[in-house]
Amino acid sequence: MTDILSELAAVHRETARRPVPAGEARTVVLRREYDAAIEDVWDAITDPQRLRRWFLPVTGDLRLGGRYQLQGNAGGEIVRCEPPRLLTVTWIFGEEPKPGEISEVEVRLSTGAGGGTVLELEHAASVPAERWAQYGPGATGVGWDLTLLGLAMHLRGEHLDDPDAWVRSTEAREFITRSSRAWGAAMRDGGASDEEAATAERNTTAFYAP
Repeated sequence: MTDILSELAAVHRETARRPVPAGEARTVVLRREYDAAIEDVWDAITDPQRLRRWFLPVTGDLRLGGRYQLQGNAGGEIVRCEPPRLLTVTWIFGEEPKPGEISEVEVRLSTGAGGGTVLELEHAASVPAERWAQYGPGATGVGWDLTLLGLAMHLRGEHLDDPDAWVRSTEAREFITRSSRAWGAAMRDGGASDEEAATAERNTTAFYAP
């Protein structure tokens, strides 16, 4: 697999607050450029047969206004779909969220300066203050770092023979640890203190790589 440090360095991360109809949401944003045509990247993130090869199996009414379900993971509604540049979905675990809660994922594709495709993923969610203090942006950010790694490998024609075994490997632990640190840095850039960011880093690493 490509060097872990190179993969992590390829991603720009940031976190902020965003007003929503129900109040305020926390956001995590990841941005990286892939050496692939925009149509290829769009197909990789929307075609069910390709999604199952690098992400998760998906089922449902996969069209604008339809609902989807990722196997063993989130589900929701397809809110916006503008091929090959914009996809917005609600992101719900288990039952419908309580009134006032929000979780939404938007993926934006554009042509990069290097001629490849820039993917920008934004996850906005209403997060209880105590949960944010405990985990910070890494709670979702580390998972999305792993997802963008999987997409990078897929676009290069690579694959893991045993993804479950890799997640338990020393290499995966190193990736998760460094990803958590990177989100701690993004948390500091977003205004958190060193102590707040260090606490979130520690808890996030323990959650993903106990």
